[in-house]
Amino acid sequence: MEFRQLVSKLSKLEKNKRFFNMDIEKLRVRLLNQYVLELPLPDDGDNNTYFIVKGLRNYLKSRARIDQNISYLTEDLLQKVMFSKNLLCIATMQGVDQMQLIDLLTHYTFLVVNAECLRKVYWSIYFEGKVFSDIQFEISQLQRKIELVDPQFRATSVRVMKALLKASKALPKSPLTFAPEKNKYIVEEFVDSLLGALRQILECHATFKVPVQDHMLKLHQGIKFISILLFVKQEEFYALPDKVKDRIGVVIIDLGILICSLSVNEIKRGLAKGTDLAISRLVKELQFVMQEVAQTHPPTSSSLGFPRTNELGSIDFFLENLKEVATSEAGSISFPKDQIQRVQEDVIFLRSILWRIMKQRKQNVKLQALWNGVMEVAHKAELVIDSIALGDRLECLDVIAGDIKHMKTEALKISHSIRSDNEAQGVTNKSIHLESQFSAPALNEVLVGLDKEAKTITDKLIRGSKQLDIVSIVGMAGIGKTTLANTVYHHRSILGHFHIRAWCTVSQVYSKHNLLVQILSGIGSGSPDQYLKEDENDLARMLYQALKRNTYLIILDDVWDIEPWNLLKLSFPDDACGSRLLFTSRFQNLSLQFKPDSEPYHLCHRSNKECLELLHMKIGKENCPPALIKILMQVANKCKGLPHTVVIFAGILSRMEPDCWQEFANSLSSSTSIKTEPLELSYIHLPEYLKPCLLYFGAFREDQDIPVRKLSWLWISEGFVQKTEGKSLEDVAEDYMKDLIGRSLVTVTKQRTLVGAKACRLHDLVHEFCVTKAKEESFFQILHGGNDPSTSTTPCPHRMFIHLTNGEELEKSRLFIPKLRCLLLFRYARWNLIELRDGSLWFPILKLLRVLDIGELRFDGSFPMELLLLVHLRYLAINLFMESIPSAIDNLLRLQTFLVKGGIGAIALPNTIWKVKTLRHLRITESSLRGFSLPTGDIEDSQALDHLDTFSLAIDCSGESLEKILKKLPSIRRLKCVGGKYPGDPSGILKLGSLRRLESLKLHYFFYCKFEFPMNLKKLTLSDNGQPWSEISTIGKLPNLEVLKLGYRSFEGETWEMQEGEFSKLRFLKLSNLNLRSWTANSDSFPHLEKLVLFQCRQLEEVPSCFGESSTIEMIEVQFGRKSLVSSVEKIQQEQKDAGNEDLKIVVGATLDKELRSEREREEFL
Repeated sequence: MEFRQLVSKLSKLEKNKRFFNMDIEKLRVRLLNQYVLELPLPDDGDNNTYFIVKGLRNYLKSRARIDQNISYLTEDLLQKVMFSKNLLCIATMQGVDQMQLIDLLTHYTFLVVNAECLRKVYWSIYFEGKVFSDIQFEISQLQRKIELVDPQFRATSVRVMKALLKASKALPKSPLTFAPEKNKYIVEEFVDSLLGALRQILECHATFKVPVQDHMLKLHQGIKFISILLFVKQEEFYALPDKVKDRIGVVIIDLGILICSLSVNEIKRGLAKGTDLAISRLVKELQFVMQEVAQTHPPTSSSLGFPRTNELGSIDFFLENLKEVATSEAGSISFPKDQIQRVQEDVIFLRSILWRIMKQRKQNVKLQALWNGVMEVAHKAELVIDSIALGDRLECLDVIAGDIKHMKTEALKISHSIRSDNEAQGVTNKSIHLESQFSAPALNEVLVGLDKEAKTITDKLIRGSKQLDIVSIVGMAGIGKTTLANTVYHHRSILGHFHIRAWCTVSQVYSKHNLLVQILSGIGSGSPDQYLKEDENDLARMLYQALKRNTYLIILDDVWDIEPWNLLKLSFPDDACGSRLLFTSRFQNLSLQFKPDSEPYHLCHRSNKECLELLHMKIGKENCPPALIKILMQVANKCKGLPHTVVIFAGILSRMEPDCWQEFANSLSSSTSIKTEPLELSYIHLPEYLKPCLLYFGAFREDQDIPVRKLSWLWISEGFVQKTEGKSLEDVAEDYMKDLIGRSLVTVTKQRTLVGAKACRLHDLVHEFCVTKAKEESFFQILHGGNDPSTSTTPCPHRMFIHLTNGEELEKSRLFIPKLRCLLLFRYARWNLIELRDGSLWFPILKLLRVLDIGELRFDGSFPMELLLLVHLRYLAINLFMESIPSAIDNLLRLQTFLVKGGIGAIALPNTIWKVKTLRHLRITESSLRGFSLPTGDIEDSQALDHLDTFSLAIDCSGESLEKILKKLPSIRRLKCVGGKYPGDPSGILKLGSLRRLESLKLHYFFYCKFEFPMNLKKLTLSDNGQPWSEISTIGKLPNLEVLKLGYRSFEGETWEMQEGEFSKLRFLKLSNLNLRSWTANSDSFPHLEKLVLFQCRQLEEVPSCFGESSTIEMIEVQFGRKSLVSSVEKIQQEQKDAGNEDLKIVVGATLDKELRSEREREEFL
């Protein structure tokens, strides 16, 4: 009888019971009696076990969230089944006598039969609708039975592995040196089982003592190293001496014996001396193996295990942390201050040595070795000190202090050979960092030489057939396709011809939902946050309805295949209105798939003359002497006609003194790679502190708009931003962003209301470069989908960025990376992960995290308390559907940024929040309805949050409580206040005048309350306040107000009559969803207004005629307004033209008459 037949028979033995209930000893006797000659041992082709395991895992994905205990039982059962199967296979392969395997086979049979029974139970629940609670008791009994036999199972496994060790030593070679692929597979499965068993120990006992946990993590790291060596870096393994291979085989078996010998009680109490010694011996064995591998294959810079980007900056960050440790009185760990001070002094000395050898090390092997040694010991020291803060042994500090002292001695030996002068060498060092003058590139910037191309494409779009037509621009990467499309998109004739325009970036990774959200957001009828919550079929209908009977232009940028068109084409109505689709692509034949008879527009390389003009324009040097023009021509000739290369070179030259340009031009080899070399040169010329900031863009997906403010907060939390006298860290981070934009490495995609970048992205080539360079310098690791990071060839990544397309992929990711300092999760498509089933078990393992963004996941019910064990967190973004934050938030005494999204209503902060003095940003994201409510009890005795810069506050108009809170927030610059959802006290006054540093203020749901504003306020946003228009004079008198946005029900009434002298410095005004009908102003109103936006002001008949006399107005935009309103704006434009102002830009979206449709038309698409 085969093993699968045995399992099937045993699972049907007891008809009235769902689970196999035979005693282990009886099962053993039955096997011996039935299989006298040959035991039914499984092999690597055991499909029966495979299907049982697969069935249970599929159930876990879909149903096991209903009960955490049942989930654990299933995982435990699966792990034991696979471990015992793989052990039986490798023991059989090595010739262990069958009778020595009978006990393990008995346990394996018991486990597999019950796994099959459990699979059938799950099947009956999932497909037959049986009630789960009816069998819950029987499942708990099975769990108890498995727990009872567990000690016997582990003891049996140990005996088999000892027999395996003996059998292996008797063979001429270990199993690892066997050639057949079958044997490799068996060994691989067994090593993977060891990893699984150790992961289970770490998961189930994640809160055991730090020293014990560290021992387990070292073992895990060792097994991972062997796994990578055997199955990823096989060439390195085969190059090892046979003795080393045999030694690895013995280590694998010893690891198995040790793992199976560990008892739960021993783990909880602390390791016995013998176990501790066994682990130490195994760690030494693993270190020996690593050294042997290193001798055969020396590690590259990307495999050294610590980031190689801005290394001196990372030491500076470490020194800042040391200073904090030396002066801090908080925390349960008392560091020996004198020893910390000595470490600090030694690191400062080593840092000075590194600075001196920085420019010589790459030409000197000894200096480079010293550099690497210092950096490695500095990173180890940082990890050790942070681990001690979590409860690790203080003795570890003695060891690392000794290592630092040793490096200091080595540095002293060669210090006499180090040139003390640090004069600039070559063009690289003559480059100087200039304070950038930020001028965000206009989104409609026209590059040199594109006038003819822009006219050709524009003619194709506005002329020709009235039927829906498709136009394409094709060409190689970096040639300017997107720039040309963007130029056309903002062309005056296009603005006047098409009622609706939208831009959609497709790229290589996309989803139908994301594409629809981009287009609908571009049309202007709602925000991306609104659409993200909608089903994609509903979005498709909404888009169809919005485009119906309109003349529209849709840009699909960076298309790689036909699939986006297949996903979207039903949403594009063809009403013979002259609508157009324009797409850009690198692939010339793609246009024929869109439209068989189409002729794509091939964008050609620029001429050398055009490259020179563009280079000259981008550098911004006026009246260049002939000698410099000659050098620029030399550089332009190296650009191969690619505008993107011109822009990159211009970014380098703009940061150099002109007397360095010739050396730079000479450094451009004739074999310069079109794609990479310019970017490599630009990277080399970056100041060291900007390099990690640039590479961090690679964390985000290609062609993704990245919020500038969020990115700057991440930079600050990572320690990239240097402290600068007289500036906040946020201002310095903004300067960094300006510098990267000024160097043409970063592109602005959304501008703030007046000045500055709101969102940005990288060109495809720059993004590709950043990802490659980050991998090369061990800066970060990107994990796509459900890949297992344990198979990574990176020893221990410092930063991990995980890109997911669905919730199941997250469950497959095994994040056992104890030294991880940063974890960001991203998702490509719209999917809802209702609850993170096992994710909370990661957090105690990832105890050294400084940055954690899991805002794409959703926690229901209760706050994940494991997060509060991550005491080194500086940045935390999370999605919460709950009403309060636990009082233990004060464990996170280093927290700087705390972002929360999700849910409705206020989130109550505990009294302990006042202890987290490092807080800089407390914000509710993606919702104007939520804010944090602060406790006011005993607030007088609480410490102020002196560094808090950004805050989302839920508050009422109570003067007393608000006054108490505001006194504790002296540094607030950006504040959002959310009041109640129902009408409040009409006599209430929201007094904010004490916030002297406040620059930006948002007020929502303060029905009928009056306001007292700080005089330095620059930006104000209001909605749902229900004020009469007469109260707007309070705002109009603010002397520094530059931006005013009035949203739904901010003011009520049909008439706004402005008074003289109001809004003296206002530059931007937006009126949205107001019931305003009549608006009057006089000639001195808005003397500095530049932009006016009117959105869905359905009753407003016209804008004040005085705008026709304005000398500052630059743009007026009307969306969903009456025809009379549009006519008044066009009249103002004509008046401006008559006065000599040809630059007034008028943007008109769909008018109110076009927007209103009959119900029959709206349902055409259904």
